[in-house]
Amino acid sequence: MRDMTQEPDSGGVAAVDRAAAILRAIARQSSPITLADLARATGYYKSTLLRLLTSLERAALVVRRSNGCYALGSYANELGRAYEATYHIEAVLKPLLIKLVEQGSESASFHAHHDSKSRICLLRIDSRHSTLDRIDAGDLLPLDRGAAGKLITAFHGTGAAPSTDTTLAISLGERDPQCAAVAAAVFGADNEFLGAISLSGPKERFTDESIARQSKMVTDAAQHATEMLGGRWPTR
Repeated sequence: MRDMTQEPDSGGVAAVDRAAAILRAIARQSSPITLADLARATGYYKSTLLRLLTSLERAALVVRRSNGCYALGSYANELGRAYEATYHIEAVLKPLLIKLVEQGSESASFHAHHDSKSRICLLRIDSRHSTLDRIDAGDLLPLDRGAAGKLITAFHGTGAAPSTDTTLAISLGERDPQCAAVAAAVFGADNEFLGAISLSGPKERFTDESIARQSKMVTDAAQHATEMLGGRWPTR
């Protein structure tokens, strides 16, 4: 367990960083989390957690259940609705992911930047194949491996201008030796990078023919999403 009062200052406000880490740890759980488990997940002392949780409860970002466990509060839901209202991610992208699967693609998902080491799967539609790669909405995946990770690394916060040569990425066994994926970048207003649509599944099904077909499918979907979200798809 680390003493949070001894952490070096790397910029920003340490208490806010700690509160964000607590919220991330709670959000990753499918059910309310105990204080002991929260301490293990964050590495923070219980005394530190209790002080920060009190402030998060006052802001309705966290709620303490009658059994003493903690869950996200009502304001977290409000923030989620505000995010969707701003970017229209689910409204635009979910129908496109469903259409890709209906056209016979591998499982379709949308990934965005989470932190310096990870990306988050925001949306996921399983393919109709009998064998799948196991990814669910809300899962955190490595930022430095996988097709979607390559695109997020290339565009998130870099100011890089998209081109027809840089909006598509392919991964064969990088994140998982048994899995593969093709992904395409999605942009919004002012060509702000939003994330990547990924088609992923067992590596054995990613033949040259399949990669070519699905690369076109995911690129077409990303172009459509970009245009619907107010971005400009590169022409060269």
